[in-house]
Amino acid sequence: MIAPKKTLMSLAMALALSTATVAPALIAAPAEAATKGELTVEANQALNSLYASNPTAKLIGSKAKAVLIFPNIVKAGLVFGGAYGEGVLMHSGKADSYYNSFSGSWGLQAGAQSYGYAVFLMNDNAVKYIHDTQGWEIGVGPTVVIVDEGVAKNLSTSTLKDDAYAFTFNQQGLMAGVTIDGTKISKIKE
Repeated sequence: MIAPKKTLMSLAMALALSTATVAPALIAAPAEAATKGELTVEANQALNSLYASNPTAKLIGSKAKAVLIFPNIVKAGLVFGGAYGEGVLMHSGKADSYYNSFSGSWGLQAGAQSYGYAVFLMNDNAVKYIHDTQGWEIGVGPTVVIVDEGVAKNLSTSTLKDDAYAFTFNQQGLMAGVTIDGTKISKIKE
């Protein structure tokens, strides 16, 4: 049954109102840390939380050459949308360099959310690629496998063959789903 035009308009108005109410609150929570030191602390806390809640992430982390952690990405959209956050490349247990993450989208969308993600770089070539290019677009360059529950069930130390594995975590808000495909990651100029 097709919904009456009045019902669709009411639904659109409710989504627009909820977006207008929630998006500023999420965006007001800073997507960027005040200092690099604070960002490093937030990234370490996020990574430890991911390890505590996801044994597969902990297993992959033990084999990774480096980890790129974005503890807080803020995403909002009403037809057109965007997501932004800042993160740290941890190499040999220390903050190596700092990056921002940006993605844009358009289509049927309304709402706001926040989430974090970590990309585990499994070999020296993937780490070198990030350093040499000052960042990259996920989907271009090193092969990145987005790890969801289905993929996680089939991973073990003997099946880790790709350049990088990405996990999303701490999703909160009113938008459905998180994707990092097409995300542009750029080194923050010092």
